[in-house]
Amino acid sequence: MNTLLAIALIVSSGLVAAGQVADVPKTTADEVMAKVYVRDRQREKVSQGYAGQRRYVLDNEKWNKRAVLVVAVKADPNGSKHFEVVSEEGWKSANKRVLRKMLESESETSRPDMRPKTLLTPENYSFALLQTEVVAGRPMYVIAVDPKRKDKYLFEGQIWVDGVDYAVVRCEGKPARNPSFWIHSVHFVHRYQKSGDFWFPNTTESLTDARIFGKTEVTIHYFDYAPNTAPEHEAETPHNASFKRANYVASH
Repeated sequence: MNTLLAIALIVSSGLVAAGQVADVPKTTADEVMAKVYVRDRQREKVSQGYAGQRRYVLDNEKWNKRAVLVVAVKADPNGSKHFEVVSEEGWKSANKRVLRKMLESESETSRPDMRPKTLLTPENYSFALLQTEVVAGRPMYVIAVDPKRKDKYLFEGQIWVDGVDYAVVRCEGKPARNPSFWIHSVHFVHRYQKSGDFWFPNTTESLTDARIFGKTEVTIHYFDYAPNTAPEHEAETPHNASFKRANYVASH
């Protein structure tokens, strides 16, 4: 069950059912990811952090049990995350030993000293461009992500990057390291959704197949996400205005 902790750090309905590839700018995966990194740092500066709520639902097929946890999340300008449990119901053991542990792990790895070790950067991953697509008239890059070390906080899989905003809109894969002998496999899909001028998490779906517990699904729904208001005394310069037109992706 502890392998579900990794899903919390990994960190687009119909994206793969996209249209024909049109005039998508030619580039490399490393060039795309360099732009993603720069845009993310710009968005963080503009947003001054964010706040929202999540609803975690854990379903175990073998034991026919469910756990539900609703939490409020606040992120500081430096990316550090703070969680407050709003309500919980159902399988108490799973709430305590799985869902709450996911929150603790995510909070820990969001700290400034830990966060660089989990970001989508060349220090942590190798990238390869698999294909390009056009979705709702917007270019999309599909990139293979290969972790450079067997770390439970990294993942192996694919990401989809919006070629206009250079925002990651979908991640899919498995943890770079299976944290337990008792786990057969883990698979997750994490989606973002654009709301107004910002991109925020939409859903995370994960499936863990364990030797004793069997199949366990965890679904996370994200709602009421919004950036923090920038300081009122900050001057509205052309430089700041250009940042404010950029889209914000909540980091993982």
